[in-house]
Amino acid sequence: MKDNEQKKLEKKSFREAMRRELREHKSTFITFYILRLLVIVTMVRQIMLGAYESAFFCVLTFLLLYFPSWIQVKLHIELPPMLEATVLCFIFAAEILGEVNAFYIVIPGWDTMLHTINGFLAAAVGFSLVVLLNDDERLTFDLSPFFMALTAFCFSMTIGVLWEFFEFFMDIIVHTDMQKDTVINNIYTVTLDATRTNTVVAVKNITDTAVNGKSLGLGGYLDIGIIDTMKDLLVNFIGAVVFSVIGFFYAASKGKRQKAAEQFVPNKKSAERDYLIQAQQQASDQSQQQ
Repeated sequence: MKDNEQKKLEKKSFREAMRRELREHKSTFITFYILRLLVIVTMVRQIMLGAYESAFFCVLTFLLLYFPSWIQVKLHIELPPMLEATVLCFIFAAEILGEVNAFYIVIPGWDTMLHTINGFLAAAVGFSLVVLLNDDERLTFDLSPFFMALTAFCFSMTIGVLWEFFEFFMDIIVHTDMQKDTVINNIYTVTLDATRTNTVVAVKNITDTAVNGKSLGLGGYLDIGIIDTMKDLLVNFIGAVVFSVIGFFYAASKGKRQKAAEQFVPNKKSAERDYLIQAQQQASDQSQQQ
């Protein structure tokens, strides 16, 4: 019985901490509730249209919007309001606008923009992990600003590569089209080399492609994903480099300069803002009084 009561108190404390966390900053509070309302409206509309796959994306987005607050409560870290709001908007832009409303298809460059932001945010996460570890009193080593920036860059690129692996396997196994195809007019390949001597054969000015004798009406040849993948990795690289440079100067100044970096670098929660510990203490006091 005591174990069950303890679990109930822990769940109650966590819910209370989440409630306080969501209301901590006015800007992120407004952003969260506006986006949550839009997700609910979109989900209802998709259900009415019978688009249950899109409704699933809405449910997923609804849950992901709580993720920044969950991270802060669970890991006892403080996300700057700018970083938290950016993550919330990124989730909404990728899932609701990109997937449900087909912005990936309708708006040119939507996917490119999100991959660039992802590179920036992933580098910020990688840099933050190093900062939090480097500030741990139990650790005795001190990392150089260059190493911290390099780690952030490598972390971002690793996340980018793993995502492209995910897209590839989804296309192969589930038969989606996450790696968007690209129409090109020139191809260079050794596959068409009749001499089998690794000589590149150029096929230029392609105006149409036919499959099984039927024209696809594309106006060129259909590249199946490699160009999209390389473009995504390239813009991820750009986003990673931008933050890594910002992070380098932030680390070099010991956090005293670079206000831009401060908006994207989490810190450990102070005692007055650690809502989980406060909620647990209050629950414990109430339990003892009873």
